[in-house]
Amino acid sequence: MTRYTTTKTLLLAFVCAFGVLLALPNFFSEEWRTAHWPSFLPQKTVNLGLDLQGGSHLVLQVGLDELGKEFAAEQRATATRVLRAKNLDALITSQEGMNLLFRFDALDKAEEAASVLRAERGNMQAVSVDDVSVKIELSPLELKAMEDAALARSLEIIRGRIDATGTKEPVIQRQGRDKIVVQLPGVQDPARVKALIGKTAKLSFHLVNENVGANGITNSNSIPLPANTQFLPFIERNTTGALAAQKTYIAVYRRAMVAGDDLIDSRGTFQENNPVVSFRFNTAGAKKFGKATSENVQKLFAIVLDGEVISAPRINEPITGGSGIISGNFTAKSAEDLALLLRSGALPVPLMVIEERTVGPGLGADSIAAGTNAALISLVATVVFMIAVYGLFGGFATIAVVFNLVLMLAVMSVLGATLTLPGLAGIVLTIGMAVDANVLIYERIREEATLGRSVTAALETGFSRVLSTIVDANVTTLISALMLYTFGSGPVKGFAVTLAVGILTSMFTAVVLTRYMVVSWLHTTKPKKLPI
Repeated sequence: MTRYTTTKTLLLAFVCAFGVLLALPNFFSEEWRTAHWPSFLPQKTVNLGLDLQGGSHLVLQVGLDELGKEFAAEQRATATRVLRAKNLDALITSQEGMNLLFRFDALDKAEEAASVLRAERGNMQAVSVDDVSVKIELSPLELKAMEDAALARSLEIIRGRIDATGTKEPVIQRQGRDKIVVQLPGVQDPARVKALIGKTAKLSFHLVNENVGANGITNSNSIPLPANTQFLPFIERNTTGALAAQKTYIAVYRRAMVAGDDLIDSRGTFQENNPVVSFRFNTAGAKKFGKATSENVQKLFAIVLDGEVISAPRINEPITGGSGIISGNFTAKSAEDLALLLRSGALPVPLMVIEERTVGPGLGADSIAAGTNAALISLVATVVFMIAVYGLFGGFATIAVVFNLVLMLAVMSVLGATLTLPGLAGIVLTIGMAVDANVLIYERIREEATLGRSVTAALETGFSRVLSTIVDANVTTLISALMLYTFGSGPVKGFAVTLAVGILTSMFTAVVLTRYMVVSWLHTTKPKKLPI
């Protein structure tokens, strides 16, 4: 204990110096760092949470009812196809919410249809026979599983879209059965983010029925349509990217030639100096796209996003490479946003913003000031107490506490952690906990000195015998912090992170750094009596 090799000394000096270097960027503004900070030095900083720097708070309503209806519609098409293959066409097929009803003209046909559906049902749920009707229902348990999967997928897609905008450390989490909470620190105008996360981004490619208003019409009710065709609004933009004043409609075939599920990449780019969106399919999608364009050369091909036609180019030649271009008087920003939507994938359910709050930076400034004052007061009080009770050794503990704060800041910067108001509370708590180990060590040293041991023996015993107690106490607290992080959310996680980091750094500074300062003092002064 009473000797430190040159290697250990250099290693300790390196850790402390490197910690200071990692923590330094937090004390300078982003503008100053951009202009003056050397590029080869670390530039990561601790991110401030919504409660400290302000931002936007959104609550999204998840359209789970639409999910059930869409699922039922898919099951209806599947069941109809299966029954038709067995020459069991129903007289009436109806859909009530998520339930399907098939009515036949005889009981034996209904029973046979029920048997066929039970054997071929795949994802179809409970099949029951009532007189001459067959009913397909979705059980509550299966519905919940489907909703949970849709919510998990929605959370994943929303996170991907928000991360792509550059928003740091957003909080995205489920709330209750059908809501998602999104917190965007530092975002005071969430209009673009709302537009991105609110879009379902369901892409499909349809042939245009050129026999019905191929160039677009302004009144979709003025022309009768065949059963396989539908009118969809055409999103026309002028050269500045603004929407056209008059809304037009294009007649497209209902059956999609290619779906956007096979899309694997999309990017905003330029073609002949005009912003466009390039896209690329996987192997299966490329085959479908190549076949569709090969069989329909010189026909109009509508690109449909969320039920709206965004472009309807003419197929001049087969496109067999699995990639293509979407044009339509985009601006560079709108092209990039559309590419982002397509790249992140379609939401399985529609979302609607039902609550929006903007947290001003003034609240964050007040919180930071209050937290900073609390930390400074606790630090000063701790320093005064330690020096008053332990004298010179209390000064060593004070230096260790300062380095503990620096190393905490350094570690949190490297991790890209988010500092919230509860996180500030964790820092204040850590200041008090940081000297716990020193108190245990110093009190044991006092006991050994009282028993008449020499200075060296008392120091040796004090540091070695208390180490297991220090480790046990900190490990139990660390376990609590890990549990808070694992099962907590939002601010609780912020508190857990700062507490866990503070525990680890305080063990290093209280045991290793303090011991080095005591050993250096011992070899320099060679005292006959301990100053505590």
